[in-house]
Amino acid sequence: MPSARHPLHDFLFCPRCGSSQFEPHDAKAKRCGECGFIFYHNAATAVAAIVTDPQGRLLVTRRAFDPARNTLDLPGGFVDPGEQAEAAVCREVLEETNCRVRVEEFLFSLPNEYIYSGHTVHTTDLFFRCTIEGNDIPTAHDDAAEVIWIPLTELNPAQFGLTSIRQGIERLLKSLI
Repeated sequence: MPSARHPLHDFLFCPRCGSSQFEPHDAKAKRCGECGFIFYHNAATAVAAIVTDPQGRLLVTRRAFDPARNTLDLPGGFVDPGEQAEAAVCREVLEETNCRVRVEEFLFSLPNEYIYSGHTVHTTDLFFRCTIEGNDIPTAHDDAAEVIWIPLTELNPAQFGLTSIRQGIERLLKSLI
């Protein structure tokens, strides 16, 4: 659900000239009354990996940090500037689980609001089906406190703390029916 506040509410000064005359221009932009600079808020891109094994289990992580600390999550994270989404999902899975993956296919995208340092970051989350390469054994690293294989039949979307990930799990479960 989109937030009622302007997405640039927390930004009080023009990033170009520093003026405090930085006011809403429209629903997703602010304009500087001093220098005329218009800044549009665009969604950040994030990725999530759907990794299953031959036993019908899904690879999930437990979040080590806020937002949604201690809830379940899918391996993934933000796409770096200049990075392809497919490369980002491989990098993020490696960082969080120490596993190299191969991207099999893009599945779907979902919007999300991610609270970071008290600021709402609007994201577009891209979900990819991935396969672990080789014999890598998942272990928790980076911002994953734990990695867990959960049978698809035992998945509970309510255990996933981020809205888009929870919705992605619900969508995954519906596709299995």
